[in-house]
Amino acid sequence: MKISKLMSENIVIVELNDPLSKVKEIFEQTEFHHLLVVEDGKMFGVISDRDLLKSVSHKIDSISATTKELASLNKKAHQIMTRKPISLNEAATVTEAIDIFNQHKISCIPIVNDNESPVGIVSWRDIMRELGKQCKRA
Repeated sequence: MKISKLMSENIVIVELNDPLSKVKEIFEQTEFHHLLVVEDGKMFGVISDRDLLKSVSHKIDSISATTKELASLNKKAHQIMTRKPISLNEAATVTEAIDIFNQHKISCIPIVNDNESPVGIVSWRDIMRELGKQCKRA
């Protein structure tokens, strides 16, 4: 099965120089766990919700947040992203994605077209969901 059949085409993209305040707002307003970082339409990195949590103070939304803690929201996306993430071309197979998940400690794989522009994303949960459906049919 092609990964394009399984991937989510519903992706959220931020630019390299977008502030972490924007990244934080996106995570708070959506149920996404990964944002793709692009410039000129090409993918350069991935930011997970965990990356953001490690980069800003847990006090950021409290009245006791210091100026320094609040300033961490001015950092840029490129400062916390995972650079050159492992990705797959949209023509790749689900088996290739499974091999990547088994070889690396990652929770998502960005799917790109031949121009390295993001077209989707697949998580290990997406694969497990499909496997569950196939098991029920068997």
